Amino acid sequence: MKLLKTRALTPLMVALCALPAHADSAGESIFSFSGFATLGLVATNDSGADFVISGQPRGATKSVSGDVDSKIGVQATAKFNQMFSATAQLLSKQNGDGNYKPELEWAFGKAQFSPSLALRVGRMGGPFFAVSDFRDVGYANTWLRPPQDVYGQVPVSHFDGADLSYQMPMGSATVTAQVFGGKANSVLKGVDFDMQKLMGLNATAEFDNGLTLRFGHVQGRLNVHSSSLAQLVAILRSTPFAAVGNQLDATDKKASFTGLGLSWDQGNWITLFEYTKRKTESFVPDTTGWYLTLGYRYGKFTPYATVSQLKQDDSNVVNSIPTGVSPQLNALKATVDGTIQAQSNRQKTTALGLRWDAYRNVAVKGQYERITPDGPGLFTNPQPGFGAGGSVNVYSVSVDFVF
Repeated sequence: MKLLKTRALTPLMVALCALPAHADSAGESIFSFSGFATLGLVATNDSGADFVISGQPRGATKSVSGDVDSKIGVQATAKFNQMFSATAQLLSKQNGDGNYKPELEWAFGKAQFSPSLALRVGRMGGPFFAVSDFRDVGYANTWLRPPQDVYGQVPVSHFDGADLSYQMPMGSATVTAQVFGGKANSVLKGVDFDMQKLMGLNATAEFDNGLTLRFGHVQGRLNVHSSSLAQLVAILRSTPFAAVGNQLDATDKKASFTGLGLSWDQGNWITLFEYTKRKTESFVPDTTGWYLTLGYRYGKFTPYATVSQLKQDDSNVVNSIPTGVSPQLNALKATVDGTIQAQSNRQKTTALGLRWDAYRNVAVKGQYERITPDGPGLFTNPQPGFGAGGSVNVYSVSVDFVF
């Protein structure tokens, strides 16, 4: 069994729990502090690849791992007056470099011009999904973790820039419109990438009967900072197959992500659905992802089931290098094929889970997933033969709490 990487979390947890609150002379709170954490264990029935949350360099196999889901965060908000406030969030979890270095996840100032209109400037959660703002807060979600067949398509959790939101009543619904822009950067399994000239919009309608509908779209310019990819592109551009190199290149390439969402929370029943599309003009493939979750609250227990799928619509690269001409071209073609195959993330998932609200601020969860990848899927460190038609069973338990 692997040594669980929890020691890096302990000093931060102690420090966060000791944070004080402050109030003004009238007793009204000016500064508020809160925190959240997840302690999770994961194992699979296959040592041919690591089960991870997209972007992580290591995860679970037949050996139990605490690296996948364990995290801790703290949030502080300062309210200066009725209009201006500021929020910061510090988060420690396994990042794309494989360590638990605490990172500033949020750091923004907010101007509430009216009850309907607000402007934020700084670092904010990337609003790409239905639960973007709280996908790291396990306690706030029914699932043990958001379905990776959808949420694994964009391993970006925050962006630097500004957003403007406007909320208004419309019949039996409350409609919120958000426009945002800026830039984002992240690390995917040790490789830096960024999105420049990021622009997007979201629209959400919340109805009185518990139904919420959401539409979102974001686009920008993608840059992948990989020395091995840059070297391969340079070699291809020096051959008659420069077009293949141009297709592989991920420098200042257009990329977009679009999502439709639905949630219905009525009585004891919970229904969650998202349908998403990713498109790029690089070796990062075009994909379609979706999931459907049904849950039922029974006292303190909520059993739920999820089905999801991640499909590849286009690899965006046509490998026109011929075979049988020379050993050098054969090797070059194989390298290009390997690069394309490494991005193949097709998979299907069926999941069953149970949430137990053990205390007012503590939720205990167990989840079973049966994942059928076509190629490596969203697994990492795949061994030869992994994903050749077999399914992988994933077993997870977690304790989520807020403070």
